[in-house]
Amino acid sequence: MYSTIEYAEWQIVFIDYLIMCWYNFAMNRNFDPEKIKALAIDLDGTTLLPNGILGDKTKDCLKKLISRGMRIIISTGRPAESSEKYRSAIGAEGPMVFYNGAEVSDVPSGKILHTNYINMDVVDFGAETARKMGIHYQVYLPAGISPDTGKAVPTQINAALLIDKFGEEALMYKSHTGITPVVKDLKKIAALPVNGAIKGMFIADPSLHDEVRRRMNERFGNSINIMRSFPTFLEVINAGVSKGEGLRIVMEHLGLKPEEVIAFGDEENDVPMFTVAGYACVPANARDKIREAADFVYGPNTEEGLAEYLDKIFKI
Repeated sequence: MYSTIEYAEWQIVFIDYLIMCWYNFAMNRNFDPEKIKALAIDLDGTTLLPNGILGDKTKDCLKKLISRGMRIIISTGRPAESSEKYRSAIGAEGPMVFYNGAEVSDVPSGKILHTNYINMDVVDFGAETARKMGIHYQVYLPAGISPDTGKAVPTQINAALLIDKFGEEALMYKSHTGITPVVKDLKKIAALPVNGAIKGMFIADPSLHDEVRRRMNERFGNSINIMRSFPTFLEVINAGVSKGEGLRIVMEHLGLKPEEVIAFGDEENDVPMFTVAGYACVPANARDKIREAADFVYGPNTEEGLAEYLDKIFKI
C-alpha cells in the first residue's frame, strides 16, 4: 500500500508522463507554431486559476503574444460582461464566443454578430423540471428586453440573469461570475412575448445531471443541446449551438483556416471547438474523456499550465 505522500508523488509522476506522451504525439502531427495565428481559449478551468483569477504568468504571456500579432479569441460559457475584466487585462479585441456559442460578439464594441436562442417552452419545462427535482435553475434573457413585460427596453444593456429563488447555488454563481441574479417566477418569464432566452442552466450535484438530461431530452430531443461546463453546471442551449459553431463563425469573420488555430479547453462544452480548430489542447486537470479528445495535454490550471505551454511552444 502507498502512503498518502507516496500516492501524491506517484500522481505527479504519472501526470508528467501523460504530458510528455501527448507532447510527443502533437509534435508528430507536424505541428508548426509559426503557422498559428489565433488561440481560442476557454476561461474557467483552462486559462484561469481555480479561484477565478487570471494569473500573472498567464496574463503576461497572452499580452506578449498579442503584441506579436497573435489573435486571442475568448470562448466561454460566460456572458461578455463577466469576461470583460479578463479580456481587458490582456488587451484582446475582436469577435469572441459567449454563452457557449449562443452569442458571438465583437469586443470591446459590443456589437452582436450572431445569436441562436432557446425557445421559451424550453425555459418553461426547465423551470418545471427544476422544481420537481428540487434543484437550481436559471435563465438569461437577452439584453434590451424587460424581464417584467417582455417589451423592448433600450436601457437594459446587459442580459438579465433570472432565477426562481435565491439560494446557495445562486450565491456561488454570483461569486463565480460577478453577475447579480434577479428573482422572478420563471414559469411567468416563459410566458412573456419574447423570441427566446439565451440559455438555461441547472446548478446541481453531478450525480443528478443524467436525470436532468434524460428529462430534457425526452421532452425536446434534438431541438436542444445539453452540456456540462463546470462540475455542477449543466447548460441548456439551442440545437446547433456550441463553442465549436461559435468559433467557426469567428474564424469566418477573421479569415482564419483551421490549421492556423489552436483551441484550449477543459470541459464537455469545449470539445466541439476541437473539431473546428486545427489543434486541440487541454490542461491536465481535465477529465479523462476530455483529454482523450485532444492532441496535446499540458500542465494543470493550478500551476498556470497554459502559460508554461505557450512559453515553450512560441518561445516567449
